Amino acid sequence: MIDQTKRILADLIAFPTVSADSNLDMIAYLANRLEESGADVDVQTDASGRKANLFATLGPQRDGGIVLSGHSDVVPVTDQTWQSDPFILQERDNRLYGRGSCDMKGFIAACIALAPRFAQQVGERPLHFAFTYDEETGCIGAKHLVDDLKRRAIKPALTIIGEPTMMRIIEGHKGCHEYSTHFHGLEGHGSAPDLGVNAVEMAVRYVARLLELRDELKTLAPHNSPFDPPWTTINTGALNGGHVHNVIPPKASVDWEMRPVQNSDATFVKDALQHYCEQTLLPAMRAVYPDSDITTEVIGEVAGLLPTDQNEARKIVSELTGANTADVVAFGTEAGLFQELGMDVVVCGPGSIEQAHKADEYLASDQLEQCLTMLDGLGKKLSHPQ
Repeated sequence: MIDQTKRILADLIAFPTVSADSNLDMIAYLANRLEESGADVDVQTDASGRKANLFATLGPQRDGGIVLSGHSDVVPVTDQTWQSDPFILQERDNRLYGRGSCDMKGFIAACIALAPRFAQQVGERPLHFAFTYDEETGCIGAKHLVDDLKRRAIKPALTIIGEPTMMRIIEGHKGCHEYSTHFHGLEGHGSAPDLGVNAVEMAVRYVARLLELRDELKTLAPHNSPFDPPWTTINTGALNGGHVHNVIPPKASVDWEMRPVQNSDATFVKDALQHYCEQTLLPAMRAVYPDSDITTEVIGEVAGLLPTDQNEARKIVSELTGANTADVVAFGTEAGLFQELGMDVVVCGPGSIEQAHKADEYLASDQLEQCLTMLDGLGKKLSHPQ
């Protein structure tokens, strides 16, 4: 089975499904493999027609099923130096190199390799496959998939998301909210700063407020927060604006994110920023140029995964892996979106997040074997439910 899985992984890596590009060829490949295994396959394209989700089912169309979930997109390789072609699988020293090998085409390959066996094992409890687009850019595809699942007559009971966790069971992570805030001022000569509205300076003041809020959030951390750090964090990723020394820049933008540990923190930050813009920045800008403006673009607001006392997904994966503990992580996944549907969810997959997004990304072969063992056990559980 491991050799078959590696061949499928090689096929998947050969699809350059960078988030900015189409994933349709990879989705068509997955759909064909699942249809050959007897699955009922539904491919849902986005409005552009260039991206698609796949939702497939083995077994009866009924409530209570198990979802195996992964994202098809990968991050770019631009400006990275690789020892080999990132879109051709290379095996060296028991490591499988290629873009997406651990994040997260290795898990998808394992699911597809075992699909024919699953088809023979599935009983009254259906097994679903959910493969999405644009996870790396705000979980856009998963949001559309979840909206589609809400409209369906069936409701799955639990989801296993195969993000790279070194096969550890992850039951919680923070949310991930990403924004771009744009500042529109008035151009002018640098020798007369009072006659223009300097968008870069307003952006700098906005970042200063973000830093103040970052400190305030430390005081709001729940006393029992399982995360490290235990509070909601804010990060400023980029500040762009201006082009020469002696011109007042009329436009600027700030790319920033926060990782909420609780929904109230996100509300607190957004309300504070809105108040700061409306009461401080905009009056100063519009006193010089009435058409000045500040707008915030929501790149993505993805819910966190909250640990729960009762979690069937955690119970099943614990039985399959032999693990008796579950952890939390700092990185985000699509898990919170499935949890919001009322499903039990865990994250558990092969590979290390330390390898994701880097040059020479790799998946250790033994990690892939452990994943296959877990999924093979899941198939046996489907055929002999307790």
